[in-house]
Amino acid sequence: MNDLEEILTKLQDGKLNVEEAIKLINLFGLDFIAEGAKVDTSRHLRRGIPEIIFVEKKRPPLVVDIVSSIMESHQVCLLSRVMEKHLTLLKSELDSTYTLDMSSESEPYTVTVKRSDYSPPNPTQNIGILTAGSSDIPIAEEAEAIARIMGVGVLSFHDVGIAGVHRLFSPLKELINQNVKAIIVIAGMEGALPAIVSSLVRVPVIGVPASTGYGYGGEGKAALMSMLQSCSPGLVVVNIDNGINAGATAALIAKQSK
Repeated sequence: MNDLEEILTKLQDGKLNVEEAIKLINLFGLDFIAEGAKVDTSRHLRRGIPEIIFVEKKRPPLVVDIVSSIMESHQVCLLSRVMEKHLTLLKSELDSTYTLDMSSESEPYTVTVKRSDYSPPNPTQNIGILTAGSSDIPIAEEAEAIARIMGVGVLSFHDVGIAGVHRLFSPLKELINQNVKAIIVIAGMEGALPAIVSSLVRVPVIGVPASTGYGYGGEGKAALMSMLQSCSPGLVVVNIDNGINAGATAALIAKQSK
């Protein structure tokens, strides 16, 4: 059974018992694809978060199969950390059928696959995104892509890190004036920017450590530890470079706000 309404109707009519219905609902929305891939096609209905395909380590033909399966029943699909080899095959196999929007200019790409009848939801709430440096922009684009699919508006400002902290105040004032419901702050090196922002605003701040930095503590490790040790309440932290989780969490916060 592929239709949730069918399962519930059979339960109501006595053709299924509760135990059988629970088993079918647990399987509902799982699409089994070659090489053991199991796509959760009903996640958006259940959680408000679409299925996101983490592409980097997957074989390009499998990625095409997964996207094709999802797009049979969905209008939009988000691909994270797409490499050049994946993008080449995706364009070759799917570009004539779907629109492929890339939010990054170089790999790893963030790719949104859209059907021609896709209409993005009208946002009723906004979130903000700040990056400490221009190297952090691809992570911000990943966060923005998922937030917009989830129906949340995004205001982004880049390169406002603490090396020139005066650059922060104008964007921060704009985010406050626009009544954003959460702010994502992405920073590498020592990762201090999220704590500063958190100390100045009344909304939740989500810190994203970026894998930039020199030598000892580089690759985002110093930034992660710094954010986790922040003394500013209201700051939570996701894993290194995890723009997807930051964007989804900020969008959920925004959609719960009045």
